[in-house]
Amino acid sequence: MSVRRAHEETSKSDALVRKRIEVLFVIFALLIIALIARAGYWQIYKADWLKSKAQDQWTREIRILADRGDILDRHGNPLAISTSCYTVVLQPGVIKEQAEILNKDNTDQYIDALCEDLAAVLGLSPDDVKAYATKQQNQVILMRYISDKTADAIEGMQYSYTVEKSGVTETKTISYNGILINSDMKREYPMGSFLTQVLGFMAVDGNGLEGIEGRFDKYLAGKNGKLTVETDREGVKIGGSLEEREEPVNGDNLQLTIDVTLQSFAENAVEACMNEWDPESASMIVMDPETGAVLAMVTKPDYDNNNPPRSDYEMLRSLTANKNVSGLYSPGSAFEIITAAAAIDTDSINTNTFFNCEGEKTIDGQKLNCSTDEAHGSISLNQAFLNSCSVAFMEMAEEMGVDTFYRYIEGFGFGSKSGIELYNELAGELTPEKYVRDVELARIGFGDSIMITPLQYAAALSTIANGGERMKPYIAQKVISNEGKVLKEYSPESEGTIISDYTSDTILEYLFNIVDNGAGRYCQVPGYEIGGISGNTAKYDDEGLIIHDAYTASFAAVAPIGDPKLVVVLLVDEPKAGSNYGSKVAAPYIGDFLEEALPYLNIMPDSATNENGTKKEVPNVVNMTLEDAVNKIKQQGFGCIIEGFDGKIVTQIPGAGTMLEAGDNVVIQLAQVSDEGESYLVEVPDLFGLKPTEALKLLTENNLTMRIVSSGNVVLEQYPDKGTEVLRGTQIAVEFDYYEDDDEETED
Repeated sequence: MSVRRAHEETSKSDALVRKRIEVLFVIFALLIIALIARAGYWQIYKADWLKSKAQDQWTREIRILADRGDILDRHGNPLAISTSCYTVVLQPGVIKEQAEILNKDNTDQYIDALCEDLAAVLGLSPDDVKAYATKQQNQVILMRYISDKTADAIEGMQYSYTVEKSGVTETKTISYNGILINSDMKREYPMGSFLTQVLGFMAVDGNGLEGIEGRFDKYLAGKNGKLTVETDREGVKIGGSLEEREEPVNGDNLQLTIDVTLQSFAENAVEACMNEWDPESASMIVMDPETGAVLAMVTKPDYDNNNPPRSDYEMLRSLTANKNVSGLYSPGSAFEIITAAAAIDTDSINTNTFFNCEGEKTIDGQKLNCSTDEAHGSISLNQAFLNSCSVAFMEMAEEMGVDTFYRYIEGFGFGSKSGIELYNELAGELTPEKYVRDVELARIGFGDSIMITPLQYAAALSTIANGGERMKPYIAQKVISNEGKVLKEYSPESEGTIISDYTSDTILEYLFNIVDNGAGRYCQVPGYEIGGISGNTAKYDDEGLIIHDAYTASFAAVAPIGDPKLVVVLLVDEPKAGSNYGSKVAAPYIGDFLEEALPYLNIMPDSATNENGTKKEVPNVVNMTLEDAVNKIKQQGFGCIIEGFDGKIVTQIPGAGTMLEAGDNVVIQLAQVSDEGESYLVEVPDLFGLKPTEALKLLTENNLTMRIVSSGNVVLEQYPDKGTEVLRGTQIAVEFDYYEDDDEETED
């Protein structure tokens, strides 16, 4: 019995062992399967990821920078360009390793020498350089945008050290290790503080931030390429290793409607206004009323786009604001042309209508004073304009009613964005129709209780100047590839007829009368018929209370009035030098602008004639000073071309007494040799094959200017030819064409 029991117990024990072995076998089998699955997962599904991680450890990607596209004016003159430069990169690990190889007991000797030599070349302090050279990083950028000359100087630096061998001290020199000179690209604005808010600027990472640079970044930026190379543990390229190269795609060029010459005239006019009246800001916009193209746009104060004040955020935000599209103001009496145009177009009034002004008008229990605080009595529409009679324009608004008046206000573009290709455009502030009471309607009639932008007003005045047809404002003209192919074109776009030809002509006559016989006389230009209107309004605080001695003054002009080619609006915010009237604060500077702009555009004067016909006698200006000569010629209604720099006039073409057609140019030449014997003659350089920026730089270095005849990426023809002697300051006509350079590569 006991034997049987022992046998049974043994059998049970063996079975238990077998079961345990089977369980262990299953566990081990599952573990092996799991390991195989895991290995397969990493080797198959995660193979690319593992390869990428491995490559990250023994490869480095070097950016090959794409050329950012140029921004050009309507004639192809460069406004923003990209130039090649270099970035200094330090490799702290390599620097430390080299120092230990040379002198393990005194590594500072090598590091200090490197920092001192590098600081001397870059104009930095050795301590600042050492702070970067000893960072716990593989690579660190020390300085960007260095020139070829500086890069060559760095690459030429040598470290001298002594070694003793067999009792003999020997001096050796080596190049510094751990300094990389990488190719880079710098955005440059050749004109400096010019078209500042329109162009915008770049972020340090190369992306467009503000203005055109930001709005058209997707076209201008292009796509960087890359070069993948094998490196050692310090990130240094291994010689003879394989490379993978992905070529960059260069950005496209953008051509604007801006005319660089008109922009220069506008910049000068606004700067003169700032200097005279010390306002918070001043903004000018110039438009072609026939197309809606913006020809010039200025806001001051401004800054140099090459060096924006990045360290002061509040200042930067203020200076980058384009007040022409984002600055709201109440137009005041300047809005009277909109009220009158609507009233005439709807037959609410006509040119024979008279208004009764008692100096004030009570509406909805509120007393509204006339702008002059005096009773004008019974006055005509022409007198209402000349006297800026608020009561007359209140009555026009009242006669039309809200629905009709608002239809025209909105038709002229007020209360909505124009859609121009610029950031931060505002729609203005216009009370919704359903909330407009009679008193608000009356206020809007004379330009109060409505907030607008200078662009909106310029577009509305352009509509009147264009026979009543509204053209959409635009500032981008075309996007052009590097091969010269037009990728996108912006064309004039009609937004419908707002008023009739008759209404347009009638308002233009009143505008001419304001300049010819009224407050706009400060905008007069000898020989030309100009139309214009002024505005000035008090400013209000956030609680709706008038701010003491805070006004906006404006003036708007149409020229020439018989065949409008230019519409100009100048807004001056808070002038501080003794006046707040737009006729005094703004009008003279629009006059200065037009005096230069009209002859430049070859627009013939309206009154450069005499009793015998359309010609007038050319005055004698020989031996006069330049200023006196120019004034005398322009007083006769002629244009003026100046050759040379200093001294008195030595010759003129045509000569004195010649009968010349109105608007033709008189060429005056200054002395070719100064009183000190210095020649004013220079030799025209050879421009063939140069890029636009290279040609402009070479001409500037030789005291010459450039007139672009046709756009392109290299010079094809020039006049005068190379080697010709001309007076300093002479304009060289340059013809460009597009050519593709298959060998050109840019590498970081």
